Amino acid sequence: MPAGSGAAAETITVAQQKVTDEKPVFATVESISVVPARGRIGGTVVQLKVREGDRVTAGQVIAAIGDEKLVLQMKSLDAQIEALLAQAKQAQLDFTRTEGLVERGILPRVKLDEQRTALNVADNGLRARTAERAVINEQLNQGQVLAPTDGRVLKRLITVGSVVLAGDPIVTVAEQNFKLRLRVPERHARALKAGDKVRVDGAELTGESSKWGVIDLVYPQIEEGRVIADATVEGLGEYFVGDRLRVWIAGGARPAFVIPSSYVATRFGIDYVQLRKGDETIDVPVQRGRAMPTPSLPDGLEILSGLRTGDQLVRP
Repeated sequence: MPAGSGAAAETITVAQQKVTDEKPVFATVESISVVPARGRIGGTVVQLKVREGDRVTAGQVIAAIGDEKLVLQMKSLDAQIEALLAQAKQAQLDFTRTEGLVERGILPRVKLDEQRTALNVADNGLRARTAERAVINEQLNQGQVLAPTDGRVLKRLITVGSVVLAGDPIVTVAEQNFKLRLRVPERHARALKAGDKVRVDGAELTGESSKWGVIDLVYPQIEEGRVIADATVEGLGEYFVGDRLRVWIAGGARPAFVIPSSYVATRFGIDYVQLRKGDETIDVPVQRGRAMPTPSLPDGLEILSGLRTGDQLVRP
């Protein structure tokens, strides 16, 4: 059919390009680190505010530990402080009265020194008990268990009513930034390096196209015939920690023809493309290869035969 202006806008020129041979490997979703949230005091867990899978932020209160001994010590100190307040008030009154009598010459000055000493003793005793109460109050505040980092709760290690010691873990939190941990056969390790792109199979993603990531680190050790590598991929926070995904990695490069799959039409089981010849287009059968999506061409398709460099393709 004639190639009009609309067809010209949909025309592309075929050119051979270097493509990466992808090899499928399995990877697991893992957290950079799993951190335990620990209790800072011993006692009984009286409140637990999170469960497995909940998202938490650094500093969020996730549990509370109570210690009845601290409450009793607080009540005892409150009573002592009230008594010392009364003593300090009485010592101040005695000092003021004695000071007036000394000024009028009724009492010797040594009495004034005795009352000043008694007043200082009462004030210092009150400050000491107030400081002790502040220490106990801080210990009670430390009964709150805080999330150590942003992330998701993996496991609760205790229940309400459990008795814990200072430093015991309460829950474990997986840090928010998840990684893909790849285990690559050692025969492909030579071609693997930091900065390479990896593709998470679109079949692993519900209702989404393939996702691309970048290898951050290749560990310099072979374990059981496999090389370990970490890759960063957006959106891993929606997966379970330990989830296994199929990932495609680079396994070498070779020349190939890659065109958008929308330029290929199938009729009666045979694949055709339309070539522009002057002002006309002709149908040419081609042999379809496998899909080769890239970040710039998500619907890329390899053509094994039927095309030559310089051919003008028209979208059917």
